[in-house]
Amino acid sequence: MKITAQIKLPIENEMELFEKKFSGSMSSQVSLLNRITHYVVNRKGKQMRPMFVFLIAKMTNNGEVNERTYRGASVIELIHTATLVHDDVVDDSNRRRGFFSINALWKNKIAVLVGDYLLSKGLLLSIDNDDFDLLKIISVAVREMSEGELLQIEKARTLDITEDVYFEIIRQKTATLIAACCAMGAQSVNAPAEEVERMRKFGELIGMAFQIKDDLFDYGEEKIGKPTGIDIKEKKMTLPLIYALNNSDSKERRWLINSIKNHNMDRKRVKEVIAYVKKIGGLDYATEKMKEYRSHALEILSNYPKSDYKDSLELMVNYVIDRKK
Repeated sequence: MKITAQIKLPIENEMELFEKKFSGSMSSQVSLLNRITHYVVNRKGKQMRPMFVFLIAKMTNNGEVNERTYRGASVIELIHTATLVHDDVVDDSNRRRGFFSINALWKNKIAVLVGDYLLSKGLLLSIDNDDFDLLKIISVAVREMSEGELLQIEKARTLDITEDVYFEIIRQKTATLIAACCAMGAQSVNAPAEEVERMRKFGELIGMAFQIKDDLFDYGEEKIGKPTGIDIKEKKMTLPLIYALNNSDSKERRWLINSIKNHNMDRKRVKEVIAYVKKIGGLDYATEKMKEYRSHALEILSNYPKSDYKDSLELMVNYVIDRKK
């Protein structure tokens, strides 16, 4: 059995019902919109985000979920999907999970409007049901994701990024959404405030490990979703690279910065940068940091009694850093 199917096992019924509710939450009077949202729903990924919502809700509430849990998971997916549609426009990207992106099929103008529509559906789903506490969780996440992306763009121009700034970027850009999913799960079943915060922290730790794993893929030989060296080509300062810069003498450091700034499209030079980062220990350092985040996340889980939901969450934490793509 595939690891993702194994993780989903204790929430299989909830996920099935969620998919129906989620599709319904996108419906519109405009047939063009329905055609596009139908396309979106049929090309969904592994659905890690709603899985976190349901597993956390059940773990913190004796195996029970409620309508708020379904709405919380739908709000996260609606608003997250909206940000992905907008991201593809911003990045001028024609593919998403191996399929054509909305902007590739229907052009930018329609893609931006579809993103706006999904965003408004997410907001209204919460407002119409007085789920203001749930809306606040996802709204904070969207604000932080935007700030993280903009901070990364700002730093790519100057390449003056420290490790602390890097961790702040990935906390906002990637970890904040997984943190929101976990907080949403606990909040949806009215868990006490300190437990909601504990689950938010748990999600944040997983998100940090997840992004470092993504950084490591840029240096791998494996065939994954993105070609090796793409972060270097985009002048993204990832953890292995920051470590290499911090541990090089001035001559090597100048060569590295010059390579990223001025030769980032030269395939031979990019390969040389990758080889240098590996040699100086950048990958080993990043792997250690990733494992630290994993152990802190598992530590939080260890305080909960044994259950199928806890087992699935432990599998999820390990899957994040053991995945091959």
